[in-house]
Order: sequence, then C-alpha cells, then structure tokens
Amino acid sequence: MARGTTVLAVATGAAAVVGVAVAAASAHRRRRADLTGRVALIIGGSRGLGLLIAREFADRGARVAICARNSEELATARDELAARGADVTAVTCDITERADVERLVRHTVDRFGRLDIVVNNAGIIQVGPVVDMSVEDFLAAIEVMQLGPIYLTLEALPHLRASPDARLVMITSIGGKVAVPHLVPYVSAKFGAVGFSQGMRAELAGLGIRVTTVVPGLMRTGSHVRALFTGQAHKEFSWFATGAGAPLVAMDAERAARRIVNAAVAGRAHVTTTPLAVVASRVAPLAPATTARLLAVVARALPAGTGGRTSTEPGAQVAERAPSRVRSALTTLGRRAADRFQPAARGSAAT
Repeated sequence: MARGTTVLAVATGAAAVVGVAVAAASAHRRRRADLTGRVALIIGGSRGLGLLIAREFADRGARVAICARNSEELATARDELAARGADVTAVTCDITERADVERLVRHTVDRFGRLDIVVNNAGIIQVGPVVDMSVEDFLAAIEVMQLGPIYLTLEALPHLRASPDARLVMITSIGGKVAVPHLVPYVSAKFGAVGFSQGMRAELAGLGIRVTTVVPGLMRTGSHVRALFTGQAHKEFSWFATGAGAPLVAMDAERAARRIVNAAVAGRAHVTTTPLAVVASRVAPLAPATTARLLAVVARALPAGTGGRTSTEPGAQVAERAPSRVRSALTTLGRRAADRFQPAARGSAAT
C-alpha cells in the first residue's frame, strides 16, 4: 500500500509539474500573441539596438515600421525583417526635421491603419574632451536625442490615444543618469531624454498610454565603429571600444532587446539593462559629491585634450590606424557585434 501511495504521489507530482510547465508555455505564447496585429514604429531601426528591437517586435507578431537616415542600410534592414516573415515598412527619415517626422507617422498609419507602439531609439555618440568639442556637437546631440523624440512623440500622440493599449518607449542611457566624462554632448542630451520620458509617463498615464524609460548600460552593438571621435582620436577610441565590448561590463545586445520589449509589453515604468548601470544609477543620486569626485578621477585618467577643435573621425576610420593590441583581444566581442549589427559602418552612431 505504501509503495502504491508513493507511486501515486510521484505520478501526481509529475503531472502537476507538467501542468505548470504547459500552463507557463501557454501563457508565454499568449503574451507573444498579444502583439499580433499591433503596429510598432521604431526610429533608428536600421541597425544596432533599434534593428534588434524591431526584430523582437516582429517575431512576436507585431507589424513594424522602421526609419533611419541612410536609405541603403534601411533597405537592408527591411529585407532582413521581411525574410523573417515580418509585415514591415521602411521610411527614410531625419527625425530632426519636423516635416520628415510628420511624413513618417502619416506613412505608418496609412500603411497599417493604426499606431500602437512608438520606440524612440536614434542617437549619436561623440567621444572626446569637452575642450575639443564645439557648440555644433552639442546641438547635434540635442537635436537627435531630445528634439527628435519630442517631435515624434507629439506627432504620434493622437494615434496612440486612439489605441486600446498604447506604449511609448524611450531608449535613454546610463549617460542620462551619470555624467560620464568625454561624452558631455551625449549625456547632456540623454539627461534631457530621461526627464522627458519620466514627464510623459506621468502626463499620459491618465490617457491609457504607458511610457517605459529604458536606461541601457554598455551593450555590444558595435556602436564604437559609429561613434565620432575628437581630440586624440586614437586614444579616445581605445578606451571607448574596450568598454563597449568588454565581457562582464557590456551586455549582449540581443538579450537587451528582449528585456526592453518585455518591459514595454508589461508597461513597466523603468528598466535598466546591466547590473553596473543599476548600481551607478542608484549610487549617483544618493552620493552626488562622492560620484563627482570619482568622475573627476576618471576624467583625469582619460586622454588629455588638445585645447582646440580638431577634426572629427568615425570609429571605423580610427580603427584602421589603431594599435594592433587595441584591434585584437580587447575589442574582439565589440568587433563581432559590429560585424553583425552595424552594416557598412559610416556616419553617426546608433544608440
């Protein structure tokens, strides 16, 4: 009798485990199926993190619109998504131009009949000491990472209000929480992007639009080949490329994209993608004086400025003349990411 009871108990337990697993799998499928028919618009969707986010939405059944400035890269991304079975459209667009943004939203709604999800992702990264930066560097960063998202959000807002389950996703940066030296135009714009995103979360909650502020830490997207370097460009490239691809510091970009889409679908207010970024974003406001002293130490350890405006070079160009030790072990993962996510690297950087 005892043996029979034991067997029955084991069988019942096994059945329960299987039942839980089946239920979990079914729930997972339902969560993915929930995006079927919904329309997601991703700016900066031709490469890097933006392309991976577009891919993740498409794989979950969403219809996808992507935009970027480079028409050739955009066409390549569109074809890649279509080959995965996505219902996708692509629009060449400069988000710093309001007329382009109006055309982008109009095309998306005309094509799909609705707009449910907007992902503000485009970015530009300028690396170098502030003494070698110009006003134009700051203007470029602010136009792309502050004004562009504002233009798009306000243009898309009437359509998001008409959606039964709208989402607005702002890809900001740990640079919008901690003022990293030698990235001052970038962090200036990203601090503004964080404020805009949090303000929109509060303002739009009553309208049924959930806003998610995404604070990525370092990710292996290959962004170092797109970043723009000034000052002692080869030295600036060395430290930035190393950090952008370092194991245990930089996160796999595909995993980051999944986390971001999961957070958007759940309507979470905030997601930070790496443990280091979580720690930094929490410590900085709690110990601002200590953080400032630490960042000053970091700044002194970085390459000295030349004291005047120097030519700006994209990372792909700097890499060609970087020391061999920089091109080898320290940047292996970053180079692999660039090969996968940064086709025909040229121009400005994706977030």
